[in-house]
Amino acid sequence: MTNGTMTNGSHGSPAAPGEEPIGALVSRASQQLSQLVRDEIRLAQAEMTEKGKRFGIGGGLFGGAGTMAFVALQALAAAAIAALTLVLPLWASALIVTAALLVIAATLAVAGRKQLAQATPPAPAQAIDGVKADVAEIKEKAKR
Repeated sequence: MTNGTMTNGSHGSPAAPGEEPIGALVSRASQQLSQLVRDEIRLAQAEMTEKGKRFGIGGGLFGGAGTMAFVALQALAAAAIAALTLVLPLWASALIVTAALLVIAATLAVAGRKQLAQATPPAPAQAIDGVKADVAEIKEKAKR
């Protein structure tokens, strides 16, 4: 009976064969948790870098769309002057040039919007999902 009492609550008693001391288990769990956190941070950094690139590309495409729209306004005036020498009526010539430039601007805007949509939400979704899965696994193993 004293033997059973010593192994159940005594700090100095040796662990049963195949069992590690609690201190070693806590130390190993702490090391594993630290490694897990470092890995998740690296994943979040990589994911945020990719999203940042997409925001940059999308912003550049929107800038291009704005520039093309401005050029379309300038072309409208130039087309009106140049159309005087063409066979088409003045309004038709100016309208054709303006419509073509606006199509280019719309195409750039759609491409920019697509890039921005791929970059949102700005949170690192993969890293967050990984942390949630890790926490769920730790909780499940702690119940055992």
